[in-house]
Amino acid sequence: MLQYKVVELNHVSDETIEEALNEWTHKGWKFDALQFAMRDASRRPAMAFVVFTREEP
Repeated sequence: MLQYKVVELNHVSDETIEEALNEWTHKGWKFDALQFAMRDASRRPAMAFVVFTREEP
């Protein structure tokens, strides 16, 4: 059975994305997707959602 983990990042930077990727892949999760939530008045994302998966018996 495929299990999903979604990690919400309220502060989006290369460092926070890297930390989330390193932390959760170290725990056995595989990176699946990265989704950004944008602000209307800014070109920088307001939030990011990092999606991981792993196979559970």
